[in-house]
Amino acid sequence: MKFTFAHNNINVLDLEKSLKFYNEALGLTETRRHEPEDGSFIIVYLGDKTTPHLLELTWLSDWDHPYDLGDNEFHLAFITDDYDGAYKKHKEMGCICYENPTMGIYFINDPDGYWLEVIPAR
Repeated sequence: MKFTFAHNNINVLDLEKSLKFYNEALGLTETRRHEPEDGSFIIVYLGDKTTPHLLELTWLSDWDHPYDLGDNEFHLAFITDDYDGAYKKHKEMGCICYENPTMGIYFINDPDGYWLEVIPAR
């Protein structure tokens, strides 16, 4: 029996704002979406055009307040081939929420407060 990663899911409050953020900050683009006829939710899958792993954003029509992220110990990590350029871009976007220069990493947060780790290619 073998298992492989398919995707990670996060729920978002404002789908369009999140799609714009993930495209601008990380270059992720929509690969497919699912919208049921009743309009109760929208699921959008984002990809990096390099790996098969996807980020699934779920918007729920009846959800009208920020998600409780608890201690927010969950995060996704992204490797970049231009760490300095990425850092500069994220600094300009104002989305860097934590830096660890000793480890050579930093975190950005998306519009819903989810943390995303940025790691240099090594």
